[in-house]
Amino acid sequence: MADEVLTEIRGRLMIITLNRPEAMNAVNMAVAEQLAAAIDEMDNSSEVSCGVLTGNGRGFCAGMDLKAFVEEGLPRLPGRGFGGIVEQPPKKPVVAAVEGFALAGGLELALSCDLIVSAEGAKFGIPEAGVGLFAGAGGLLRLPRVLPYAVAMRMALPAKPITAEAAHGYGMVAEITEKGGALDKAIELAEEIAKNAPLALIASKDLIREMQGRTEAEFWAYQNEHHQKQVFESEDGREGATAFAEKRAPNWQGK
Repeated sequence: MADEVLTEIRGRLMIITLNRPEAMNAVNMAVAEQLAAAIDEMDNSSEVSCGVLTGNGRGFCAGMDLKAFVEEGLPRLPGRGFGGIVEQPPKKPVVAAVEGFALAGGLELALSCDLIVSAEGAKFGIPEAGVGLFAGAGGLLRLPRVLPYAVAMRMALPAKPITAEAAHGYGMVAEITEKGGALDKAIELAEEIAKNAPLALIASKDLIREMQGRTEAEFWAYQNEHHQKQVFESEDGREGATAFAEKRAPNWQGK
């Protein structure tokens, strides 16, 4: 099988690259399977704290490979969804680096990440209604969380894309760079994230993602059950407090 998803370990980062530039990194079953495998490798590695997801070539991802869809069906994995990621995002933080475009399922892959860094002029859109489909990989769930209602509706119904600059203004995109600079800026941001305690990063990401729309009582119950003891009584928790008192850099173990 061709390497349709590439991985590189750089310090405490894993850089994951969609590698179908001739097809604008469109997602087929091979991409879904290899992306899921890369995410598992990242989540299970004690040496990696954060990931960066990017695309090879002139754009991030054009969405689902429609030709492969007709021949193979949806590129989704049981329990993990489209691309092997949208229904079961990584446990560890991931920064998306977008050049050119993130369209349809490509935008939904980016929305499965925790922060988006985009080059200026990049296009974000969900044009599925124009080809007889709808944005079924989480776009209709996640876009209204990060965009005003009317903007999300305009993206879904008349299928109007928005620019990186507009997306940044609405808060969907965290950082704007000059063209060609998205990956470097995403790596810089991911390196800042990776300086922090691995268990604390996982807990913080999980609580922000999972508790949207929940009551305050549900929040406290979930935090107490899943993260309070696990983080505050961890070796890293003690190490962080000790390092602060001793005015030195902490040595995180992820446990």
